[in-house]
Amino acid sequence: MRVLVGISGGVDSAVSAYLLKEKGYEVIGIYMKMHEGPHEENLKKIEYLSKKIGFTYVVEDVREEFKKEVYDYFVRSYEEGSTPNPCAMCNRSIKFGIFMNFLQKYNCDSAATGHYVRCDGEFLYAAKDKNKDQSYFLFSIKKEVLPKLIFPLGDYLKDEVKEIAAKIGLENLAKGKESQDICFIENSYIDVLKLHFNPDKPGKVVDKRGKKIGIHKGYAHYTIGQRKGFRLFKSHKPQYVIGIDAKTNTLIVGDKEDLEKRKVFLKGVNLFIDERIFECEAKVRYRAPKILAVVRMESKSKAVVDFKEGVIGVAKGQACVFYDNEKLLGGGWIRGAKK
Repeated sequence: MRVLVGISGGVDSAVSAYLLKEKGYEVIGIYMKMHEGPHEENLKKIEYLSKKIGFTYVVEDVREEFKKEVYDYFVRSYEEGSTPNPCAMCNRSIKFGIFMNFLQKYNCDSAATGHYVRCDGEFLYAAKDKNKDQSYFLFSIKKEVLPKLIFPLGDYLKDEVKEIAAKIGLENLAKGKESQDICFIENSYIDVLKLHFNPDKPGKVVDKRGKKIGIHKGYAHYTIGQRKGFRLFKSHKPQYVIGIDAKTNTLIVGDKEDLEKRKVFLKGVNLFIDERIFECEAKVRYRAPKILAVVRMESKSKAVVDFKEGVIGVAKGQACVFYDNEKLLGGGWIRGAKK
């Protein structure tokens, strides 16, 4: 069976290719140029890996699609005062979107990547390594691609993956530093935004009643729940960002209890189940705890999530993701919330 494996030059994709080879798959590596990254350096690594592990590889340029679907979305989100999740968007549009179109081109039966997640062809599940689990970022991929996906690292801990790399002579990869969270950001996301608008324009900080109580260095520097980085005119008990008005370059701040929300409104909902109303565990950020909730679909793509207890750090533009224990049920993009 031929499998198309996403290859980056890093340890996770390299070990994924090796494990698949060991299981008898014919591995075809694919390197996708998604942005203006260090492609020559990466391709040198991949050339070495292809000989060391024993696979052929191809290169596809998807920079135009990546800019439209991920990069432009990232910038637009900040312009609108939202907190984007480019990795989740990339997974749907590029890594498990356009990528799947290459299966037929290269006569492959399945697709594989080095993501830490498990898949049984019908559902996705949290990875064995809970510190590396990436199921949250895969909530939006299309249900119909699941039967064709293989995730070789789902049942491994990161340390075990590094041990395998060292065992097969890839010590340098095993000792290499982790890749950064957002692949197209070299230094700071603010540097990216500066190419498109002025994120450093100072603005006012107001309380819940709209009274000006301080100043900030530009709304794009902040997200919901942040309590530092802005200056108040006089001492207050700790104040947290509870709202962002991009049009007026204003931060709204309040007490910690003002952050707590019980009802979250979603758009762009993607489900791997057919139910329109269901109970689940949901979380509103990658590192947030899972909280019991009831999801009610309002339309094909919009939903209301009622949490059994208050959740903190609900930011417009982030993802609210649904689970049944370790099984991923789906999720959606946060468009608003209230107590």
